[in-house]
Amino acid sequence: MKFSQTHLLGIEDLHPLEITMLLDRANVHAEAERGSRQHGQPLKGLTQINMFFEASTRTQASFEIAGKRLGADVMNMAMAASSLKKGETLIDTALTLNAMHPDLLVVRHPHSGAVKLLADKVNCAVLNAGDGRHEHPTQALLDALTIKRAKGRIHRLVIAICGDIAHSRVARSNIHLLGKMENRIRLIGPPTLIPAGAAEWGVEVYGDMAEGLKGADVVMMLRLQKERMDGAFIPSEREYFHRFGLNAEKLAHAKSDAIVMHPGPMNRGVEIDGTIADDINRSVIQEQVEMGVAVRMAAMELLAENLRERREKGAP
Repeated sequence: MKFSQTHLLGIEDLHPLEITMLLDRANVHAEAERGSRQHGQPLKGLTQINMFFEASTRTQASFEIAGKRLGADVMNMAMAASSLKKGETLIDTALTLNAMHPDLLVVRHPHSGAVKLLADKVNCAVLNAGDGRHEHPTQALLDALTIKRAKGRIHRLVIAICGDIAHSRVARSNIHLLGKMENRIRLIGPPTLIPAGAAEWGVEVYGDMAEGLKGADVVMMLRLQKERMDGAFIPSEREYFHRFGLNAEKLAHAKSDAIVMHPGPMNRGVEIDGTIADDINRSVIQEQVEMGVAVRMAAMELLAENLRERREKGAP
């Protein structure tokens, strides 16, 4: 099967074989990163623009490093000082960028659907680096690659996603991806942080960490998305950690070889105990960061291949 996507806007649009293709290509880059770093320069001659309307140091740095290692000319736009701050609409910004003929556009935006709006207006490949509560596809892909390298497979695992599900685009993308790969997915958190109707998504919902973590292969902790909360969703951070923060006692309910994940940034002592986060035998949090570069290299490389093919055929 050929990777058929023009853009990477979400996991929901991807066929399971396309996910496998992305992960296989990313794994090649991951191995190269740990070896001689010989990736070739498949993006040489292409221009990559990173537009982050919402701050994210690790994601932006990861995309920048990925593009440069593949030979792209990378530009980071300072959105805080952009024309949008002077009243220009997002569509006008898209049209202005399109006139500069970029090849790859990486966009992070606080509003769901904004990245799709940009993609509809430009003649280049667009990668969603996170839009509102919608999706964060490359985070889910790097999580999947981390799981596959740690567990030897990405199918038929028991995966517990714990914490602020309601405000998390990472959770949404992971539910899409892991569900496509025949995994048993459990959502764990207080009722205020579990979306209404979550039980209809083909997942199991738990309000108790001990029950939800029982027999889990993977424990994925999520950050409290305070910047997206309107009102009080938890009594206090201390109470939240007591009930839903991951510590050794709660982790003991998972399988003895269960891995611990967190997309970052972490709030130690709120959603995860520092000793668990730093446990080299259980935590794969640093591997997630490492796999982020490899996954973004793979995504841009596959999209660039399709872009060049379309242009050779004279397609827009």
